[in-house]
Amino acid sequence: MARNAEKDLQQREQRMNDILDAAIEVMAVKGVGSASMQHIAGAAGISIGNLYHYFKSKEEIFAEVLRRGQTGYGEFVRSVADGPGEARAKLLTIAENWLALGNSWAHTILIHTARLSEASEELRRDVTGRFTVNLQPVAAIIAQGQAEGTAPEGDPLELAFYFTSLIQGLTLQRMPGSEVPVPMRAASVVDLFAGRREALDRRRDA
Repeated sequence: MARNAEKDLQQREQRMNDILDAAIEVMAVKGVGSASMQHIAGAAGISIGNLYHYFKSKEEIFAEVLRRGQTGYGEFVRSVADGPGEARAKLLTIAENWLALGNSWAHTILIHTARLSEASEELRRDVTGRFTVNLQPVAAIIAQGQAEGTAPEGDPLELAFYFTSLIQGLTLQRMPGSEVPVPMRAASVVDLFAGRREALDRRRDA
């Protein structure tokens, strides 16, 4: 009996994740205001009645998409920050993974939609709070880079904010149908925040 209950729970969680995956691009492309539960159900390949079995409203789906995405990203950057390796390699891992994520542009759109739209004050506060918390591991990596002599001087948290904002801005250029035909090289981005020692020495001597 317990085994069946566990299996049912796993299936429910998988179905909810499938719905959230479908909702991300639907909401990003159509806009949160224009996207409907019917649109989300169609993208997820389920009936509208079945969708309501998992989520009560579009607003609940929107909030969960944001929570899941930001929480998952936070866990990822913390694991990178706490792991072995030099700062440059860590920032490169973060940049490469974020730029390689197929729907990163949609996540970025939804984060900014939540902060700029008529979303509830609680949702805006939660999104901004998670964004700010997720800067901390990146700031720790940049502080490591400063200690190693590869990162520029300055407030690590401020530099982490610039790094994250730059990466997110680049992902918006990957929106299907609107791609800017210019290569995006993670290493070029990382060079701005944790360049090689020789390059930093040349900048200081210039």
